[in-house]
Amino acid sequence: MSMIASGNTVAEVAALIGDVARANILLALMDGRALTAGELAWAAGVGASTTSGHLAKLAEAHLIALEKQGRHRYYRLASVQVAEALEALTALTAAGPRRHRPAGPRDEALRLARTCYDHLAGRLGIALADALQARGHVILADGAGMVTEAGSAFLASFGIDLAQPCQGTRPLCRTCLDWSERRAHLGGRLGAALCTRCFELGWIARVKDGRALAITPGGRQGFAEIFGVTLS
Repeated sequence: MSMIASGNTVAEVAALIGDVARANILLALMDGRALTAGELAWAAGVGASTTSGHLAKLAEAHLIALEKQGRHRYYRLASVQVAEALEALTALTAAGPRRHRPAGPRDEALRLARTCYDHLAGRLGIALADALQARGHVILADGAGMVTEAGSAFLASFGIDLAQPCQGTRPLCRTCLDWSERRAHLGGRLGAALCTRCFELGWIARVKDGRALAITPGGRQGFAEIFGVTLS
């Protein structure tokens, strides 16, 4: 049975996301990891019983999904589409009325490098997209992207095999509006594979309690040598 979008259904989903605690829960899951109810309670700033109610509502609306490993229960975003909707809302928020709040170290860390669900965002994500496009490895236009023959060869040498069969209908290459830079970074299967490969190489590392990423010394060298990307 298909669900037809209407004003009522859109309003229902928007109301769920519009609660501050639930919005914080969803944003905490935007780093692509599955988290426990306790970790999400900390992110939401509410008690365990209240968090349980929020998680039930989000799961019922198919915004999050439950994963069980033995006695442990973890929650993650239900789909890439949920992550894309949250990132779009974040971009709208960033473009809205300015509120005076002094920028701190965490803000700068997010703007430098972060995960946008399963791909790279911030100045690092933008720089990699620019580098791949400048070298003719990808062609990006109007939210869509295409990997060139030269790009496939380059990515294969970097350890990314784009010939592997894909589960589902997720596009190979698309762009995602970066809320902090107001420009496009790489999403789709290519963006996810690029992020995964950088983790495997130890070029990036997660920063505790957030979506920010640290670029390791090896990463700074690797990004400069392989992609020509240098970030201050």
